[in-house]
Amino acid sequence: MRTGSRLLFTGLLLLAAATANAATEISWDELLPPELRELQETPLPIHDLSQLGDMDAELGDPAVQMEPAAPVVRELDGRQVKLPGYVVPLAITDAMEVEEFLLVPYFGACIHVPPPPSNQIVHVRSSGGIKLRDLYQPFWISGTIQVEHMENELANAGYRIDAASVEPYIY
Repeated sequence: MRTGSRLLFTGLLLLAAATANAATEISWDELLPPELRELQETPLPIHDLSQLGDMDAELGDPAVQMEPAAPVVRELDGRQVKLPGYVVPLAITDAMEVEEFLLVPYFGACIHVPPPPSNQIVHVRSSGGIKLRDLYQPFWISGTIQVEHMENELANAGYRIDAASVEPYIY
């Protein structure tokens, strides 16, 4: 094989390998089993705390996650994904950065009530910190998703991404 052909062949192999490892952009609905996608509605966050009394009567304690062990999509395990969402910090470093957090589909989840079901929460450990002042914006989180239940005092998560890359979500 000639040098030019070898270089072209090597380049094509590298391109194929990079494409195979590229993260697939997914939506929050894809974290729901197919049979639940049309049935499950993610509760809207409550920003007016005067409405909490109404929720107590209807749903019980609004601070308690309604579905802490919701069904997950096992086929996602081990896939490279890219998912947009909001950060709920679990710990803050001395440098005022967040490296471990819950990724949720809407702003205020797990801080305001009610928390989303566990299949709509991803426990994330990032490869770099997110500045505390930046937490009000959405982010893209990329990495290998694991189907793994995690319990936390804020809410349970049905998925995990370790060594995640984080980038601002650009509208």
